[in-house]
Amino acid sequence: MRLRGRNDPAPACILAYNEVVRMSREPRARLTFPPSRRVRHKSDFDAARLRGRRFGNGFFAVTVISNDKSGPRLGLAVALRVTRTAVERNRIRRIIRESFRRHQQALPGVDLVVSARSRALAAPGPELHASLAALWRQVIERCAPSPSP
Repeated sequence: MRLRGRNDPAPACILAYNEVVRMSREPRARLTFPPSRRVRHKSDFDAARLRGRRFGNGFFAVTVISNDKSGPRLGLAVALRVTRTAVERNRIRRIIRESFRRHQQALPGVDLVVSARSRALAAPGPELHASLAALWRQVIERCAPSPSP
């Protein structure tokens, strides 16, 4: 087997790999969940509960209130009475966070407090993701800022 010399053309697999590496370095929207995207204070949860709009389906209830921050923020309220163990509560929380993380670029500047309903406990993950995606669409449609004249 002959080794490739300096002036020999590179094989197609190396060129394809180099193209993938170059494309992966291009800037794109970051889909993270930093602390600035979280509702963490009791006063924010209370404000959403008292003055927010409510949306829901069989698995989740979402309370929405506009905020003066730069983007949407997520608060989680998965009650002990909904799930029996911490493992189940954490599974539901992980699914909610993941769905929010993927949809946050499209959401308006609102505080979202998501609470799980007891039916979410037995539902498979893809069904919960679809349910949350439908709720995010409702939030986008009903809470989008109106265009100014």
